[in-house]
Amino acid sequence: MSKLNEDTWCETVVPILWENPGYSYHSSMSKLFKIIILLLSEESRDTLGINNSITETYQRPLFNYIDYWKYLDMSFIENLISQRSIIEYSSASVIRNEILKLLINKNRSSKFIHLSIQDDYDYYDYLHHISGAEHCFSKLESFYCKRNVDKSFIKGLARICKSIEKFRFEDVSNCVNNSGIIKLIEVQEKLIDVVFTVDYYGNGNKSFYKSLEESLIRHADTVHYLRIDWKPITRLLSCLPNLLSLEFNITHSEYWNESDYLKDLSLSNLKILKTIQVPAKSLVNLIESTKGYLTEIDITYEDVDDEMLIQAIYQNCPNLRYLKISLMNHTNSLISEFENLSIHCKLLNELFIEIYNNFSWGKLFIILARSAPIGLFKFKFHSTRFELEDFKLFFDNWKNRNPVLLTISYTPFFVNLSEHHQLVDLFKKCKVKEIIKKYYISGHFEEFSNNY
Repeated sequence: MSKLNEDTWCETVVPILWENPGYSYHSSMSKLFKIIILLLSEESRDTLGINNSITETYQRPLFNYIDYWKYLDMSFIENLISQRSIIEYSSASVIRNEILKLLINKNRSSKFIHLSIQDDYDYYDYLHHISGAEHCFSKLESFYCKRNVDKSFIKGLARICKSIEKFRFEDVSNCVNNSGIIKLIEVQEKLIDVVFTVDYYGNGNKSFYKSLEESLIRHADTVHYLRIDWKPITRLLSCLPNLLSLEFNITHSEYWNESDYLKDLSLSNLKILKTIQVPAKSLVNLIESTKGYLTEIDITYEDVDDEMLIQAIYQNCPNLRYLKISLMNHTNSLISEFENLSIHCKLLNELFIEIYNNFSWGKLFIILARSAPIGLFKFKFHSTRFELEDFKLFFDNWKNRNPVLLTISYTPFFVNLSEHHQLVDLFKKCKVKEIIKKYYISGHFEEFSNNY
């Protein structure tokens, strides 16, 4: 390779490799730390008490790699500082400040597009005051925040950042006194993807959740992806006409007998629906509001109205391609409704069924083998246990169809090792016969063949 070509190759590849060092260098933290030390100014090295032995031992990098760094993950910075054994006399806080000043300065040619904060360190209030912060964070596209980060930092970020498209706030129930979050949402100009998770044990503050929803309504035309871990308090969903993906992950108590804002919706663009613990009647309302565009449904619930739910799916989702349904309870009429589902949802290509308690898997398998659309050959099944004879029925009736991609999982307590090995032997034989293309079994220990 000529010198010219080599230089061109480096100028092309280096910015790509250094865009997110947290990904590229995660297994070489010590090496990365040394590179950063070599890029520090003499003044910073003096502050840290670094003698000339490092610069004499290692050559200063040809590129200012820091200039290409676009993904700033503060947890990664903390892990990086843990490599400070080569600096004997400086504390973690002093090293952190010097690294941040290297990363955040007004002379950077590139700007950060992602900022991730996962712990409430006391220096976050200092972060947005660093000279050059306004320049470096002015083009943020995504922001990830966990726990209750200092509200003055969030407000400072709101003053700087107007271009964030993707928000993710974890444990937002612990941020009820953080008005900065509301401000940060309100000032964005094109908010597209929003995730608010709630701590499992926290019911949170409804007035704060209401304020979050009202701040999102300001972005009605741009929000396409939304996850909230509580029942809507306002008419939020009615105000998001361009929503493509909706997720409710409600793992704590909710009172669904209050005013139900999941009624009379029109989510005509919605393609992906994921819910946990939303009652069947509310789910039916959601599904009926989608006008037939749903392609992916992922549902976990404990209601007993499973028949009504399956009916709503096959009556309103002709374009469905992926269905995951997890039922804690079920009725005897559920199996026949799966046959109607197979007949009406002709584009279905992956089916994931998770059912506990007593369930007639054999009857379901016969129905699937008889009526599944031609494109449906990806299956995932989870239960307390499976009977060998049920799978024999399935495979006997699946002959002359597309070989299946199959994943099963069960509770080890209810299946002994002998039964497990019998299942494995059956799957291996069916793979030889090309009834199964690939399989994966999770139980006593993992058994797989070219897991997909």
